[in-house]
Amino acid sequence: MQNTPNQTPGDDRVVSVREVGPRDGFQNEPETIATSDKISLINELGQTGLKRIEVASFVRPDVIPQLSDGIDVLRGLELPDDVERMVLIPNSKGLDNALKVRELFDAATLFVSASESHNKANINRTVRQTMDDVKAMGSRVVSEGIKFSAVIATSFGCPYEGKVPMDRVLDLAEEFAEAGATELGFGDTTGMANPAFVSRFFAEAIRRLPEVEITAHFHNTRGQGLANAYAALEAGCRSFESSFGELGGCPVPKGSTGNIASEDLVSMFHEMGVDTGIDLEALIAAAARVQEVLGRKLTSHSIVAGPVDWTGALMAVDAG
Repeated sequence: MQNTPNQTPGDDRVVSVREVGPRDGFQNEPETIATSDKISLINELGQTGLKRIEVASFVRPDVIPQLSDGIDVLRGLELPDDVERMVLIPNSKGLDNALKVRELFDAATLFVSASESHNKANINRTVRQTMDDVKAMGSRVVSEGIKFSAVIATSFGCPYEGKVPMDRVLDLAEEFAEAGATELGFGDTTGMANPAFVSRFFAEAIRRLPEVEITAHFHNTRGQGLANAYAALEAGCRSFESSFGELGGCPVPKGSTGNIASEDLVSMFHEMGVDTGIDLEALIAAAARVQEVLGRKLTSHSIVAGPVDWTGALMAVDAG
């Protein structure tokens, strides 16, 4: 990776950036994106250097019709062999359906909300009911040789209950780890995190779960997404989820806007001298393409500004 003037000498940190836009992003769009467009966009993302893309969900089609073509999307993908295909599985019925096409994906995400109110609003179950189901599903996922990734939503605050105790979140994380999860993602589902708390949270998560990969998933609802990602990085986190074009959000409650843009996150890391293994220009091009498909401008800054240019090629025009 080429050094930039902002790089800290000796800063050789490497992070993984995981793309969730084709699932977390597309499911929140008011319109349904054509299957062929989804396949084309995901294949384009697969050429950017991303090593994992969340591509589909096994949620009931009547609940999230935008993702009802998930199996067709999976069948149409042509991704490099080293790109992991991740799917979201909400419950045991979803897992039954997923295992019928086991050969089409590499990893599965199971999830719960740390907040009782959000969990009930989101999937109409208590946290304990969800965790009991998750443990049973986790055993099946592991037995099938599928990578088991867990996500805890509302890890940094709930719009219904307010503060969510850190210990409650990390206790759930430990339950997931005991059930076989090798990765734990902590979601700022409605954009309530702040950098100071994020720093303390990830330091403690890494301390309590030393054998599990810890992933940060931030939303930009209140404009603090990149600041929170920086705080997590400084606390030792080396895995991040984001969405190209800043697509996404949370349907419960209304007003929860998108994830941090993958291209903005990668741009920040590169300017800091942090290696992602991703071709930023190719990622920006993919984000611009989804903007064309949707027919509207997205909120990603890098789509507009592009990568930072350190060559000085942009010269001022002499008005005289």
